[in-house]
Amino acid sequence: MEWQTTDAQNLAIIDREIGDNQFSPAQYEIVRRVIYATGDLEYKTLIRFSDRALQAGAAALAARSTIVVDLPMVQVGIQPSIENTFANPVYCSINALDGMGIGKPSVSLGIEILARRYPEAIFVISQGQAALTALLELIESEEVRPALVIGAPAGFVDVDVAKQRLNDASVPHIRIDGRKGSAIVATAIVDGLVDLAWQAYGQDASVGG
Repeated sequence: MEWQTTDAQNLAIIDREIGDNQFSPAQYEIVRRVIYATGDLEYKTLIRFSDRALQAGAAALAARSTIVVDLPMVQVGIQPSIENTFANPVYCSINALDGMGIGKPSVSLGIEILARRYPEAIFVISQGQAALTALLELIESEEVRPALVIGAPAGFVDVDVAKQRLNDASVPHIRIDGRKGSAIVATAIVDGLVDLAWQAYGQDASVGG
């Protein structure tokens, strides 16, 4: 992402209001991206990183691993940064159902189909808990082993249970605790991770490509 003057001013305000924190520099970059995208400082207390989540995600991006998202909004949101860097293939769960004769699109069914097709992908879940639960069931049964899971669905019914299951799962992940989350949050996390990965791997990726 190319920052403009107003972006820098907004980020400076965020830095002042957050103040001292326990995040690593890379984690903090993700946190401030989410806060900037949402205007909500509460996310500094809600975002959680599993051990080596950022390292695993950056390595998967550099390896051009597939990215599976649950919503077209997320796919469209992350496409520019992906296309300008590692050019990973990005698939949306809704599109996975095309041509299957299914009347009403099911995000969770699409996630299941794509997870079985790309078991080591990066998964980005931003809507409700059903899609996250469907993915977690495949993880817990050891049918898939994602490189990274970004879990940022909002909701009131059982969403906290799904997020706790993600916390307990033995896969690298970034999650938003509590009821909050959205496609905007998920997109901000991915964009921040792409920028971090490009800083770490971009020159080699350019040479290799």
